[in-house]
Amino acid sequence: MAAVAMAAACGRLALRGAAARPSRCFSFSGCRSSRDGETAKFQPPPKPVIIDKQKQKEERRYLSPEFIPPRGRTDPLKFYIERKDMIQRRKVFNIPEFYVGSILAVTTADPHADGKTKRFVGICIQRGGKGLGATFVLRNVIEDQGVEICYELYSPRIQEIQVLKLEKRLDDNLLYLRDALPEYSTFDVNMKPESRLDHEEIPVNKLQVRMKPKPWSKRWERPKYNIKGIKFELPEKKMKAAQKWSQPWLEFDMLREYDTSKIEEKIWKEINEELK
Repeated sequence: MAAVAMAAACGRLALRGAAARPSRCFSFSGCRSSRDGETAKFQPPPKPVIIDKQKQKEERRYLSPEFIPPRGRTDPLKFYIERKDMIQRRKVFNIPEFYVGSILAVTTADPHADGKTKRFVGICIQRGGKGLGATFVLRNVIEDQGVEICYELYSPRIQEIQVLKLEKRLDDNLLYLRDALPEYSTFDVNMKPESRLDHEEIPVNKLQVRMKPKPWSKRWERPKYNIKGIKFELPEKKMKAAQKWSQPWLEFDMLREYDTSKIEEKIWKEINEELK
């Protein structure tokens, strides 16, 4: 009898302790108590976002501009044969993706240099030419002297083209850096390459350079050059005089447009078949 009474007493104490403790919800899909005592609505975790890097790379495919034939071409066979040679060259030599405004390091063969090679670091200020005649110009200021070298992109003398910093500028031609302050064309010859992911978008450097006092090599303030990367500090009178040379009707001249979308698609398929 004493054991039964003791068990009953323990049972009453356990029930009282359970009643004194607040109720808890152990279900993960159930309700949770908020600070105000009200039950907060269950928030499901966010769904994971899957990024297809291969698809992004395909969408941002890059066709080097020298593959696109010039407008008014008279001999398509010439450019077709040149593209064959260009593809064969790219199979044995890596020509990376770069734009006007990118910083490159080019190593060329030089029989008169130590080690029989020469390396030059500079910013790409111009790309020109079509087909095998494609060229690009690098500029750097060395010992307070502006140095520019024009390279033939498919020249067998080029041993390596290394992209140190891949970026674009506001303009497709940076020849005005010749008239800008030297600091905008000065780069360390021992500069290390910057790492980036393949699927990343190409950054656009929106830097506006300051110019030297006039005279300049060209009247860059005139609208026909459409320069966006210069911070003009000219008197208002001269800026208004430059606007007199504007030709706003050219923007609506449809005959000046050169739609290369179909040509690019055709050349892209041709290159993919050759590289298989």
